[in-house]
Amino acid sequence: MKTPPVVPAAEWQAAWERLLVKEKEFTRARDAMAAERRRMPWMAVEKDYRFEGPTGPASLVDLFEGRRQLIVYRAFYGPDITTYAEGGSYPERACVGCSLVADQVAHPAHLNARDTSLAFVSRAPQADIEGLKARHGWDAIPWYTLTDDFDADFGVDDWHGTNAFIRDDDRVFRTYFINIRGDEAMGGTWNYLDITALGRQEEGEDSPEGYPQTPPYRWWNYHDAYGS
Repeated sequence: MKTPPVVPAAEWQAAWERLLVKEKEFTRARDAMAAERRRMPWMAVEKDYRFEGPTGPASLVDLFEGRRQLIVYRAFYGPDITTYAEGGSYPERACVGCSLVADQVAHPAHLNARDTSLAFVSRAPQADIEGLKARHGWDAIPWYTLTDDFDADFGVDDWHGTNAFIRDDDRVFRTYFINIRGDEAMGGTWNYLDITALGRQEEGEDSPEGYPQTPPYRWWNYHDAYGS
């Protein structure tokens, strides 16, 4: 392997500072992209999609769990999935890429504190999903079984992807969609919030007038301490 040169501390610091300029440009560009997402038009969801959850049948509205926003990741897990790492198979294993995404997911309590729910959906029955979650330590992720055309209608029938929705009482709207390489950044609280219609909901964020915002830092908490 051909490695970069080894340099004194002052030269290393100068090289880092040059790169830092580009990193800050990237951060500002990322923030501008998130601001554009918050100004995306909404698409009304007209169908009555149905799922199976750990407590029985559920509607798309039910997946919100009473919150205003919902993020749904389609994870490929079922008897027909072939993208396993060596030694894996159904029902012990899900798609290796989707499993990597699940391993990256921060505790959903932080999203919940921003009035946002997260859900995974798959074709596998609930008994297998519950076993998979327990086996891999994904107990905190709400995970539902697909029963209709939700995956085909929202671009996740042939490939994984993440859809964002917002709710106005019982009316649901699709607000954003990200897939393929975009999905590899998902899992962290900030990246999830940045694809939602309301964003991080912090003061100073470039959002349309009237969007909910609170002071940065003050809403942060330990995942088991929100509301305590």
